[in-house]
Amino acid sequence: MRDFTILIIDDEEAQRNAIAGFLRKRGFLVETAPNGTRGVTFVRDHHVDLVLTDFRMPDITGEDVLREIRMINPAIPVILITAYGSVESAVGIMKQGAYDYVQKPVDLDELLLSIERAREHVQLVSENRLLREQLAERYSFSKIISQSAEMEGVLNTAGRVATSKASVLIRGESGTGKELIARAIHQASERQNKPFIVVNCAAITETLFESELFGHEKGAFTGADRQRIGKFEQADGGTLFIDEVGDIPLPIQVKLLRALQFGQIERVGGSETLDLDVRIVAATNRNLEEMMAEGSFREDLYYRLNVVTITIPPLRKRRLDIGPLVQEFIKKYAEINGKDVQTISSEAMDLLMRHSFPGNVRELENIVQRAVVLTRDDAITTRDLPPGIGQEQRQSEERNAGKLFEIGDLNSKTEQLEKMLIEKALEETGGNQVRAADLLNISERTLRYKLSKFRS
Repeated sequence: MRDFTILIIDDEEAQRNAIAGFLRKRGFLVETAPNGTRGVTFVRDHHVDLVLTDFRMPDITGEDVLREIRMINPAIPVILITAYGSVESAVGIMKQGAYDYVQKPVDLDELLLSIERAREHVQLVSENRLLREQLAERYSFSKIISQSAEMEGVLNTAGRVATSKASVLIRGESGTGKELIARAIHQASERQNKPFIVVNCAAITETLFESELFGHEKGAFTGADRQRIGKFEQADGGTLFIDEVGDIPLPIQVKLLRALQFGQIERVGGSETLDLDVRIVAATNRNLEEMMAEGSFREDLYYRLNVVTITIPPLRKRRLDIGPLVQEFIKKYAEINGKDVQTISSEAMDLLMRHSFPGNVRELENIVQRAVVLTRDDAITTRDLPPGIGQEQRQSEERNAGKLFEIGDLNSKTEQLEKMLIEKALEETGGNQVRAADLLNISERTLRYKLSKFRS
């Protein structure tokens, strides 16, 4: 860490100089001021990491100094030096934002310990701020790779709901990026500087669900040797992302509903009701409507979670995104692995475009990572891809084509061919009807007419 500058404000010259000399010997940069007014002026005009100020001074008090410094830069820690009779006042001032206080006569070792804690605090705050900035950039909507109309619709909805207080239910197959969208919603909300807590319901055993969500008191059950804070408390003021919400057992669904309705929880084994401010973003790859019909998911909880629904389409339904994602993953894993891989051959890309991606974006990322690691060239080729990539769709197309050219009713066969070509064009353009019509050399109006006929 760079040099740490401390400003000492004290009207007693002997004490001011003694503390300054002690701290300089410990490697700190030290500035001094003989009164509160001069001290505040120095902070306003110079860089200061920490202020050490006497509590009682003839011009303005330490309380006034604290107030002024917090207006200039609230991140600067202030330590008060106070006489025995002023300890109670100093404690009160700490509630206004002072970092710590030391009593007269000053124990220099105690003072040094307080300063070191404050320095660690400053460093931690700085690191946390940098981390938040990096997270905000990484998980901003502008950083999510997409070109397809389907994903643009997803991002548009997510961006509009982010600034609200509404609960959000994100739906989509495994690997489509539900958590990525949830984090982007959090980063775009007013809660961005508060916690984003993830609870993966698929990874929790049924007996631990309640404790995981709501925490427990010491002695609440066998093995509970200490109090534990649950995910809800951890997320207070921020966002709780409940992944795979369809895996929550029915008895816990009742308690989750109460927490959502009233903003209150009780730890397991406890009697205290805790008021919390938590925004819920839930996600699932299951059919909650079928689960409600079967009685395995509560209808009232469903409607509490499902204020705004965002459905992320699978990668096979938005093939326009494959190319940009491939390039992004090549760049990422080439840098991580120190490889000079820059692109992918057209043949390899053709195989990826034909692949059905049951694992969605996560599967694509794994394929590209593997290819970057294995390739000996500066471009990924077909030999760098896992066996069978793209073959499934090609075989399906060949089977369908074979059936199409079997002898049969000409009108029916013509309609089947039209339908296949239109589906292929829409797939290649990511569902963009204008571009699909252009590929087929027909008008958009004709395309819409044929689509409505096929769907009727």
